[in-house]
Amino acid sequence: MIHRKSIEIGGKTLTLETGRLAKQANGAVLVTLGDNVVLCTATAKNEAVEGQDFFPLTVDYREKTASYGKIPGGFFKREGKPPDKEVLNSRLIDRPLRPMFQEGYLSETQIVATLYSSEGNFDSGVLGCIGSSAALLISNIPFNIPVSEVSITKVDGKMIVFPSTDESEQGDFEIIVAGTKDSILMVEGEAKEISEEEFLEAIKFAHQYIAMLCQFQEDFAKEVAIPKREVKLPDVDQQLIEEIKSIIIDELRAAQRSILKKEDRGSKAKEIHEKALAEIIARYPAYGEDPTAEKKIKSIINDIEYYEMREMILNEGKRLDGRNTTDIRNITSEIGVLPRTHGSALFTRGETQSLTSATLGTKRDEQIIDGYKVDVTKRFMLHYNFPSFSTGEVGGRPGPGRREIGHGNLAERALKNMSPDEYEFPYTIRIVSDILESNGSSSMATVCAGSLALMDAGVPIKKPVAGIAMGLIKEGERTAILSDILGDEDHLGDMDFKVAGTTDGITAIQMDIKIQGISFDIMERALAQAKDGRLHILGKMNETISKAKENISTYAPHLYTMNVPTEMIGAVIGPGGKNIRLIISESGAEIDIDDAGKVTIAATNSESAEKAKDMISKITEQPEIGKTYDGVVKGIRDFGAFVEFLPGKEGLLHISEIEHRRLKDVKEVLKMGQAVKVKLIGKDDQGKLKLSRKALLPKPEGYVEREERPRTDRRDRPERKERIEKPAEDKKEE
Repeated sequence: MIHRKSIEIGGKTLTLETGRLAKQANGAVLVTLGDNVVLCTATAKNEAVEGQDFFPLTVDYREKTASYGKIPGGFFKREGKPPDKEVLNSRLIDRPLRPMFQEGYLSETQIVATLYSSEGNFDSGVLGCIGSSAALLISNIPFNIPVSEVSITKVDGKMIVFPSTDESEQGDFEIIVAGTKDSILMVEGEAKEISEEEFLEAIKFAHQYIAMLCQFQEDFAKEVAIPKREVKLPDVDQQLIEEIKSIIIDELRAAQRSILKKEDRGSKAKEIHEKALAEIIARYPAYGEDPTAEKKIKSIINDIEYYEMREMILNEGKRLDGRNTTDIRNITSEIGVLPRTHGSALFTRGETQSLTSATLGTKRDEQIIDGYKVDVTKRFMLHYNFPSFSTGEVGGRPGPGRREIGHGNLAERALKNMSPDEYEFPYTIRIVSDILESNGSSSMATVCAGSLALMDAGVPIKKPVAGIAMGLIKEGERTAILSDILGDEDHLGDMDFKVAGTTDGITAIQMDIKIQGISFDIMERALAQAKDGRLHILGKMNETISKAKENISTYAPHLYTMNVPTEMIGAVIGPGGKNIRLIISESGAEIDIDDAGKVTIAATNSESAEKAKDMISKITEQPEIGKTYDGVVKGIRDFGAFVEFLPGKEGLLHISEIEHRRLKDVKEVLKMGQAVKVKLIGKDDQGKLKLSRKALLPKPEGYVEREERPRTDRRDRPERKERIEKPAEDKKEE
């Protein structure tokens, strides 16, 4: 049976449908907004793997290029590896849904959201989240609380829900918010220096629509009415928990109150685990024969650690590294650490360290994005790398995964709105952050290091940018907001709230909640505390560098611009690109020319650039009578020589204009390919250009300028005319 339900949201109609497509999935919902259509499916295995202690959830968002009327590029002509946009949208679906599954549910679950139709001017990732939540609700999978996600922006003071991509680009911010009817679960976005108050106003605006959509999903699910499977929670051995606690509690509490490095804390935790395991096996030998015993004991110890750390923070206001809730770890920064890069910075905050480089390129280095818009290019890029050695681990070969793509995108959003526009600074900019050490908030370290590297490279950014990650510990009504969280505080806490910005406002934000939502009051307090931390970090960064260097690196391409008349663009390029290839070859510079006649020259030295500019100027230069030119002999005739004095422009150097003496043969003075300095002295009746060499030569001593007599055609002489006009019979008589 087909179920279909619609709702009006911000002047747009959103429709959910099930029962027609993908009926063998546990749950399948087709979500439609305008001409944007996304099919969302949820499937799950019936049982969890025995002994498994984690929830294996996979979320994939994919786009069919046919949805926006394109054929895939490349040789294979089919969809392949998901591009960054699809990976980011997969994360935007995964993060708010993951905490909402019933506790104890560990069966492998997969969510697939596929875009089948697109208007081409709307990012359908938010529809993927709404549809996935609805698909889970109508399935037998134990997911009972609906989640909704909306995108918002503000254009000319007006808030817009589900904006087009054009509206988002024009707006003050582009933010995606996910939540339940009662609270916020996730926030992700970028902004043009908005205040904390403006941000909170935007979240409240978004939540009213989230609440409507969650109620809409509940009503839709009631119509379908599929019963949920039961989740069997593991038996709790309270006696074992108490015994393990008695073994480790004193040592654990002492370790948590000692100021230890990450490595030492890990070693101490391992020691406590081994001690507890040995004690329990000694008391109960049967555990030594149980292959799952070690995993059970480790799980219990982790739960005890979780509880004790949170209680220490809530009751004592003390954290694992001795800081209070608002303290920022020690910060050091350097610039110019890599001698041949265009810009570089090393930013260290506690045990988190980013080595970041900035590279300047030309327009040809822009990234071409294969999406629903044709020839979309990107001139500001940030790439984030997280090698396994940064956490002291052995891992596979380095390469960007979902985490790297997500963290890099967040840092890129934080910095890009502070980068200069193309007219002010016509470079393509690439930032690369390599995390060398990690103990919390490496993406925000990337923002700080990226800002420093840009200024070191001489990029005139509008303002320095810094980022900070906030945490939360919440037990009932007791809460503690933590500034600049450690890795363990992220792992054992309830929130990871990253805020990046300048002294004047927020430029990027990302919030993930591990519990079932937080209140606006907590968010407001976290934003205020994050601002204090951000300003502190910016102050430390400014001690290293506070504004961009005046000059870019000598190793970077220097860009020079000039304009040529639009009608001369073809002449500069030449037939088949002949002229522009010659300029590039002879000058060593890179040349780019747009449809408006703006020429951008990229060269590593001024000599190369000047040569290119000179060659282009000569191609576009209009001949000027009385001006002297450096020419080349291109042809020799009895009556003179043809000289190319500007690219593609030739004039006649008559034999009488070569020297101050009478020549019998042009070849007495000139030969093919010879360089010759000439002066443009005029044009003949047919517009052909006349050149002179002798006008530039000193006159010989005693030289008398011959008076030029008007030249007449011999046919005009009377006797010649008379002979021509005589009748034929008179000619015979003669």
